[in-house]
Amino acid sequence: MTQQVKQAQHAEVSFYPPLFCKRTDMDVPSNMGLLEFEKWSNQPDLFSEKSRVCARLRGLTPGQRRVCRRHKDHMPVVSAGVKQGITECQYQFQGRRWNCTVTGDETVFGPLTLIASRETAFTHAITSAGVSLSVSRACRDGRLSSCSCNHAARPRNLHSDWVWGGCGDNLEYGYKFTEVFVDVRERERKVKRGSREQGRQLMNRHNNEAGRRAVIAKSRVTCKCHGVSGSCSLITCWQQLATFREIGDYLKDKYEGATEVKVSRRGKLRLSNPHYTLPTAQDLVYLEESPNYCVRNESLGSQGTIGRECNRTSSGMDGCALMCCGRGYNTRRVVIKERCGCKFHWCCRVECNTCVRTTEKYTCK
Repeated sequence: MTQQVKQAQHAEVSFYPPLFCKRTDMDVPSNMGLLEFEKWSNQPDLFSEKSRVCARLRGLTPGQRRVCRRHKDHMPVVSAGVKQGITECQYQFQGRRWNCTVTGDETVFGPLTLIASRETAFTHAITSAGVSLSVSRACRDGRLSSCSCNHAARPRNLHSDWVWGGCGDNLEYGYKFTEVFVDVRERERKVKRGSREQGRQLMNRHNNEAGRRAVIAKSRVTCKCHGVSGSCSLITCWQQLATFREIGDYLKDKYEGATEVKVSRRGKLRLSNPHYTLPTAQDLVYLEESPNYCVRNESLGSQGTIGRECNRTSSGMDGCALMCCGRGYNTRRVVIKERCGCKFHWCCRVECNTCVRTTEKYTCK
């Protein structure tokens, strides 16, 4: 593979046609009724005109039901995106005091999301990103009736001899559909200008937008060689999404640097501290400080950290000192039996020994 192709595979594209230049600013993030979608996914008339699936999905707002009725075939894809966002949230926060606990009700993350904290900001961004990515990829795969492969303009810096085409992920459609379906939750709610409720609306919409933009920011041009014996006589390139882990890592960095804001009397988000750096549309914002995740609080949905496993040698948030909030930790020895020394015998069996090792587990007091 030529050096030019290697460079093209890692080139990030500034993909902001007019639709992406517009800045847009949900209360509790809901599962939008979509986590239960599999209950009906095997019904043959699910996407027919007479299907009542949109009325049966709990948690949808009136506006979302209207979108659902027009795009019933999108709902399994959106459901997969929501789930992907939740899974990624749990991965990113697995070593922190709040570990993205799912409650199983319509709010997904429980009463904690009533607090306009930076954790709530992250849940909005990561689920919005999950839906956007899922829809964009479904277009490419031909699973949706109203979209197909990406038809983005050829990047200016692409080598003139390379062919711009292939079947790329449709980022533009994924962005537009997610903006309509997710943000309608906020747009259809009437709130008083300058109120806390409006501040929460603006915060949610801003973080939803940051999630969608993360999908675009981490996308790249991918190229492939064609020709006999690797001659690379023809090179085709297309727009491709990053892995969701890359997007999750990107948004986790945005979470770490989230900006505290407040709502003005005129109904705009303003910096709570004038010395802060003004956030961009790609950054996360929050209105309230995070609650105390050290102790169990059922009214907030906080599980606390008692009994959580910690890393005795780590100085980070997963370390026993921080995870256990100064309460100390318990140590217990665990005997682990596992297969080892496996050998393949012709034909056709595998024989293994059983190895026993002892390790220590540390849990917060």
